[in-house]
Amino acid sequence: MPSSVVPRTHAVAALVAAALAAGLLAGSTGASAAENPSVRIHDIQGTTRISPLAGSQVADVPGIVTGVRTYGSRGFWIQDTRPDDDPATSEGVFVYTGSVPTVSVGDDVLVSGTVGEYVPGGTSSGNQSVTQISRPTVTVLSQGNPVPAPVTVWAWSVPSAYAPQGDPEDGGSINGRTLRPRSYALDYYESLEGTNIRIGTSRVVGATNRYAELWVTVKPWEHANLRGGTVYGSYGSQNTGRLKVQSLTPLAERPFPDANVGDLLGGTTEGPLDFNQYGGYTLAARTLGTVHDRGLRPERTRPQRSGELAVATYNVENLDPSDPQEKFDALARAVVENLASPDILALEEIQDDTGSRNDGTVSAERTLTMFTDAIKAAGGPAYEWRAVDPENNQDGGQPGGNIRQVFLFNPERVSFTDRGAADATTATGVVRERGRAALTHSPGRIDPANAAWEDSRKPLAGEFSFRGRPVIVIANHFASKGGDESLTSHHQPPNRTSEAQRLLQAQTVNTFVKDVLAAERRARVLVVGDINDFEFSGTTRALTDGGVLHAAITSLPRSERYSYVYDGNSQVLDQILTSPAIRRFAYDSVHINAEFADQNSDHDPQVLRFRP
Repeated sequence: MPSSVVPRTHAVAALVAAALAAGLLAGSTGASAAENPSVRIHDIQGTTRISPLAGSQVADVPGIVTGVRTYGSRGFWIQDTRPDDDPATSEGVFVYTGSVPTVSVGDDVLVSGTVGEYVPGGTSSGNQSVTQISRPTVTVLSQGNPVPAPVTVWAWSVPSAYAPQGDPEDGGSINGRTLRPRSYALDYYESLEGTNIRIGTSRVVGATNRYAELWVTVKPWEHANLRGGTVYGSYGSQNTGRLKVQSLTPLAERPFPDANVGDLLGGTTEGPLDFNQYGGYTLAARTLGTVHDRGLRPERTRPQRSGELAVATYNVENLDPSDPQEKFDALARAVVENLASPDILALEEIQDDTGSRNDGTVSAERTLTMFTDAIKAAGGPAYEWRAVDPENNQDGGQPGGNIRQVFLFNPERVSFTDRGAADATTATGVVRERGRAALTHSPGRIDPANAAWEDSRKPLAGEFSFRGRPVIVIANHFASKGGDESLTSHHQPPNRTSEAQRLLQAQTVNTFVKDVLAAERRARVLVVGDINDFEFSGTTRALTDGGVLHAAITSLPRSERYSYVYDGNSQVLDQILTSPAIRRFAYDSVHINAEFADQNSDHDPQVLRFRP
């Protein structure tokens, strides 16, 4: 509900105090402060993540307004000017109004209302909660006061350990644990929830997104790579220096700057520390620094040599004919200029010919014609394609979109071995022909009736021939990470429920590769695509079980292993894995999208070149 505000100036502050004592103003308890001392913000915040006063009514909580949010979750932050000496208790708190607040930064206020814990995204999200005062009655004592001095968040103030271990007796939650802000980064940030903070010049590690947000790190050395990002290389390297930055100023009043990974957010950025549904701790900037372009440019891989076969994978993010021609042209230029026109290109997220219109269409003929025509117009080869249309609305993704994997191949360099007439429900198998492994259906889907692929994309297998040598390629798009808890979850470690399905999918593909190698020990097999999991994950371990596959991205230095940037972490989702017969290869994660505000896809393509 809207707040009730009684404005007052410095000149009448004394009169306001007298009126409060007499119980004449909104928010008054009817008793003087001396008779009934008000609760302070640090009493509300307490020493754990959950307020000891949650569910209670509080009256005349004093504070200075440090930030006002007029959009989204509307409200304002207040901060006490008389902090206690406990580093675990925050001195700031959010006041939820539900409508545009009528207070201003610098107002000295008394707030009465209900203390609560709001969980962005809902309790099933696993997110931590935000302590807040709701249904407020607000009394303005004076205006134009200085904002409490910000707490500077910098490299040496944030602990190197990320989070305490969750309490097993509380389902793995850290909510009940006393904060240790000098020991754990999540505890440090929580001890500043709602507090006015500042950061100095910081490196951008997550590009500006469509929601007008970017990510910075206050620890410039933390798992840094040469292009300016910060690499997520294990479940224990969460990168504690990351902070999300938003602006409190509506976009209509001040556009949010475009920034790429590696740019600098210079000067001072200051405002309350919020907790957001997507990404966790967020600096809600009252004053925003200036972005300095550091010149990051998209990469270009080298062309394959005449005797090399180049195989690539690229998630083109729900491509369909309703997309503007500019997207087709930009993706096509990337194939030609940045990927050097690979011989075989496995595409993920090709939608049907009517896109997200849920009308039963499953063919992607028009989508692929538009894309291959755009590639040819960009100076690339006249690619041919092979695919298997899915059943309607059975493969996950955007409802009605019917995304699927597709093989493009350059017929001037490689040929496709067509065998069998596969459909969405027919499984391809492996046989031995003339001493070599062969697919019963090419193109064909791997075990499409397996429960592992429920509401998910089925792998597409195909046989190719390069200079007379057969190569089997399996294009994948494993189940997404939807439903997993964030790194800032109140469960530590976070629950990663989506891994269960990807583990089954990886085991199914691994079994199929084992069948291929049983038919031909030295078969050349490539498993490619959007695996939706890290090179160190259980999914990848299941794919490589028994030594039948090798995750080729691990041939790169650790600082170069990434294809996606999420919440400021540069990480691996897209992979190419090789069978033992492919011993020498050149691998390249071609960074053209994930680090940039201007993206044609949110994934970076992967290229592997080898001599069969």
